[in-house]
Amino acid sequence: MDYRIEKVLIKPERDMIKRRSFRIYIIITAFIIGSFGAGTYYFKDNFVKIFDIDKKKVTDTARLITDISKLIVLPEGEEPTIATVSDPALLKSQPFFINAKQGDKVIIYAKAQKAILYDPIAGKIINVAPINLGDQKATKVTH
Repeated sequence: MDYRIEKVLIKPERDMIKRRSFRIYIIITAFIIGSFGAGTYYFKDNFVKIFDIDKKKVTDTARLITDISKLIVLPEGEEPTIATVSDPALLKSQPFFINAKQGDKVIIYAKAQKAILYDPIAGKIINVAPINLGDQKATKVTH
């Protein structure tokens, strides 16, 4: 083929292929950047919600312990386990929960072997009882 013919016929074809490749490259790059941005926004939004819930939970727990400590001396050096009474009818068979209502908090100090039933709405301690969790050595799981 003559060089002039090649220059006229093949070069525009090469340029067209280069332009298509460049367009595809731009589209793929835009898609990747857009996906990354959307993913970042989604996870940032959800993580903020999760961490706000955790902060609220920690704040609520601290407030609950502070409120109860104004009414009774609490064991020191131990973090309590806190539960909420959701169905008092199921607990009526246990003497500790006779006066329990939905929403009451149960604060359990395992080391001190103490359980406290607290009504956060009335701001009153409903009941306090010693607990026996059994032999602590026997309940430990070994791997």
